[in-house]
This record gives sequence, structure tokens and C-alpha cells, in this order.
Amino acid sequence: MAKPPARDGETSISGALAAKLLPQTRFGGPIPWVIAILIALVVVSAAGGLSLRNLADSARADLSDAVTIQITEADAARRARLTRAAADVMTEQPLVTSVRVVPEEELIALIEPWLGSAAQSDEVPIPALIDVELSRSVTGADIAELESALEAVVPEARIDAQSDWLRPVYDALSALQYLALALIALVALATAAAVWLAARSAFSNHEDTVEILHLLGATDAQVTRIFQRSVLRDAAFGATIGLFVGVGAVWLLSQQFSALNSGMIGGGALGWQDWVVIALVPVAGVLLALVTGRITIKLALRSML
Repeated sequence: MAKPPARDGETSISGALAAKLLPQTRFGGPIPWVIAILIALVVVSAAGGLSLRNLADSARADLSDAVTIQITEADAARRARLTRAAADVMTEQPLVTSVRVVPEEELIALIEPWLGSAAQSDEVPIPALIDVELSRSVTGADIAELESALEAVVPEARIDAQSDWLRPVYDALSALQYLALALIALVALATAAAVWLAARSAFSNHEDTVEILHLLGATDAQVTRIFQRSVLRDAAFGATIGLFVGVGAVWLLSQQFSALNSGMIGGGALGWQDWVVIALVPVAGVLLALVTGRITIKLALRSML
């Protein structure tokens, strides 16, 4: 609603006087705490999504330049000869930087949790494994070239790109990242809805006072700024509390995962860039609240006759 035109000798009401006449009640009640909970959820979701991204990137970097050669042969003596021959062939390849034959004791230790004492029995043939590190990320053409060189000497050998083993894991991590983004979007929508309801309720409670202010010469912009200050106060309070709660939850979760002593889990650690993004979450929440509050009050003022 636009202010009525001032008559001769009249002046518009000042913003400071308008602020004194309009009661500065907090949007109050649960709204700041609702914002705090929503911001905490966004912080945890953002930290989880960033950690999953780091984990996937770290795993790809570690495994994209490595392949594994598997030789399945029941006869132990022949298996050993084939393994040495395969290792010699790989050593001669220009792409290969290192070749490591995995000791049988290490293989037994890997399968013993599933097979128990049978893992050490001669009745259970254990395939030979060779870890091969390459000078760059492996491609389909590289795999074909290595297979061609190996087939001429050890046709029983099979080459697997290590990154292919974890492809289902990469897909799952990507799905979880999209889930985190969807959760952040839903929480942002819930935050905007909470601010809209609070601003609309506060305006309705003081609609008579706003009408009087208009009669005294206050502009819509002055009234909007008064309500925006309340939005900023409550949103900043809730966002600050939510940030501390969310960071505390992330820290507790990181302690639990670090206790696993897993190298792969360690690849998901958050870097300083990630913490900068997390620190921007409450700032974005406050800006969202301010924009929502401003739009709500402007629409409410327009609806006044």
C-alpha cells in the first residue's frame, strides 16, 4: 500500500519513529529454533555430500592407474611358473611402473574370515594375483594392449582394472550425493516456508499499527525494513546455533569413522575448501530468510486496501 500524498506543511514520518511506533516483537516462539534445526540438517547433509565426493575422487585417483592380473591354476608349481612369467612380461611393458606379486600368505589372510581354516588347506586352490601400477590412468585400449602381450606367454591370465571392481561403489556414492542435494533443497524450502509463515503472522498481528503508520506518512519501504530487522535477528540467531550444532554432529561422526582405521574412509576427510562451503551454509540461510521475509511483507502490504 503506498502512503497517502503529503499535504502542504506535512513531512513523511522518519524511519526511526516508525520503528518505535511498531512493536519490535520477535517472530518468536519456535521459529528461531526451527531455523536452527534446519540449518544443522543442511550442515550435516553438506558435510556428508562433500565427504562422499572426496571419498569417490580419492578412490578413483588411487585405482585408475592400476590393474590386477589373476592366474587360476590348481597345480601350485605350475601356478608359480606362470606367475613369474606374467610378472616378467608386465615388467617389460612401457606403461608399467611397478609389478608386485601378492604373497600367498597375504591372500590367505584375506579369504580366511570367510573360509576359516579351509583357506590354508591344499584342497582349496588360491589363484595368484599380481598388482600392476601404470604410469597413467588406464583405458580400454591399454587393457587390450596388456592382454595381447600377456596372452602370448600366459593365456590363462586374466587382467582386471581395479577401478571396475568399485564401479558399483562409485554409483552408490553418487546416489548418496544426489540424496544429500535433494535433502538440502527440501530443507531450504522448509526454511522459506517457516519464515513466510512467521512473517505473515507477525504482519497480521500488527496490521492495525501498520495502517496507522501509513496514515502518518510511513512508506511501504520503511515498514518492510522494520519487519526485515526482525527476520534478520531471528534468522541470524537460529543460523548460528544451527551451525554449531551441525559442526558438532559432523565432528562426532568423523571421530566414529576415523576409529575404523580404514584407508578408504580416510580419503573422505574434509579439506579447508569444504569447511568454507559449510561455513557459508548459515549465511545462505540468513539471506534466504531475508529474501523470503521481504517478499512476504511486500505482498502483505499490497493486499492492504
